[in-house]
Amino acid sequence: MSDAPAQITGERPNQPNEQPSLKRVMGPSLLLLFIVGDILGTGVYALTGQVAAEVGGAAWLPFLVAFLVAILTAFSYLELVTKYPQAAGAALYTHKAFGIHFVTFIVAFTVMCSGITSASTASRAFAANLAEAFDLELSTGAGITIVAVLFMVLVAAVNFRGVGESVKANVVLTCVELSGLLIIIMIGLWAIGGGDADMSRVTEFDTQGQGVFGAVTAATALAFFAMVGFEDSVNMAEECKEPVRIFPKVMLAGLVITGTIYVLVAISSVALVPVDQLGEGDTPLLQVVQAGAPGFPLEIFAFITMFAVANSALINMLMASRLVYGMSRERVLPGPLGRVHPGRRTPWVAILFTTALALALITFVGEVPALGGTTSLLLLAVFAVVNVAVLVLRRNPVEHKHFRSPTIIPIIGAITCAYLATPLAGRPDEQYRIAGVLLAIGVALWVVTWQVNRRMQRPPGDLGDPENLGVGGPVN
Repeated sequence: MSDAPAQITGERPNQPNEQPSLKRVMGPSLLLLFIVGDILGTGVYALTGQVAAEVGGAAWLPFLVAFLVAILTAFSYLELVTKYPQAAGAALYTHKAFGIHFVTFIVAFTVMCSGITSASTASRAFAANLAEAFDLELSTGAGITIVAVLFMVLVAAVNFRGVGESVKANVVLTCVELSGLLIIIMIGLWAIGGGDADMSRVTEFDTQGQGVFGAVTAATALAFFAMVGFEDSVNMAEECKEPVRIFPKVMLAGLVITGTIYVLVAISSVALVPVDQLGEGDTPLLQVVQAGAPGFPLEIFAFITMFAVANSALINMLMASRLVYGMSRERVLPGPLGRVHPGRRTPWVAILFTTALALALITFVGEVPALGGTTSLLLLAVFAVVNVAVLVLRRNPVEHKHFRSPTIIPIIGAITCAYLATPLAGRPDEQYRIAGVLLAIGVALWVVTWQVNRRMQRPPGDLGDPENLGVGGPVN
């Protein structure tokens, strides 16, 4: 979950040494719930059917591979967060490792874009579940798009009003999201025990003419969207008790828990619903509930699903708007994007900017797999950079003890993430076009800002304090 500032002013942020340190209130249990809550969400609720459509009944395998790839990158984040136990993120690690202002900006803007594509995915999933649960006549793409657009406008209004995030609220939201997935698992186990499930489908591959490796790789590139969020926990480092000691075991435990849940959900889904049906539409888990427990109130599960994806959309738009605000205040994006509403004290121009991008994605892209796949594409590129950064930063030792991953792990992590971000992984060209347009907008704004800085005789590419760009990534 993105750590949005409690109060935003129109002045440049104070330097870290002018601010009091954050209160360390999070122990292992709260940190574990925070990490699990960040990972659970839209990905598995919306994309299980699309993953199954890529590989057939063995839909659990791409989720397992995505989990293993996430574990590799998690080791790099663990080394960095215990080495630099402060509220940080990929942009700050990149700046520490390479010291190239433009590269730092691109990483920060890429993280921001991944939040917008993730929120857009959530809004489409929200609209589809709303239509399915309440039998609304929104079967056409236009109807779903209109509901998703209205939902995103509502998110923008809540964002503008101001939302205070807390760990206690995250615990409640995590329990709601987790309950929906546990319902699917329990329904699956009940059906399997009663002989009402077809377990033979679980080991079947239907690669639609591709080889098994290519199909699993393409499905993993999509399923990875379900694993995003774990990297965001580095923002809580300054509020954790003994972060150097507890972070490694808690983050790895969180990944194992969510990875296990995803595999069990995938197995239950394909055992209860034929793959060709599961891959239709954006509400695969509602189909599982209908097939495995016809008497279960569908509206209840729909509410759980909508609550989970709505929460993801709101948090991601909060993160994205605050990142744009931070980049504006640090003079790497145009100054007007950093304006704050005098009454609400929220970054209203940044909110309008990020909402406009999200509305464009919902309207002109629309499909959940394209938006979810673009999110994973953007984050995999960032993760590849972080895996390289951890190796570069080993040249800069620190005095305190910290977690250190075996050297081979970040090397494999960098290669794996980079591979999954390339066309070799079977990604549709559409995802690269979406990502390219978003990043082109960022580069254009950076060039404009660079010209303004030069005319005002500021250092070209001056980032001010790069730590203020250190917000994490999107939640799932």
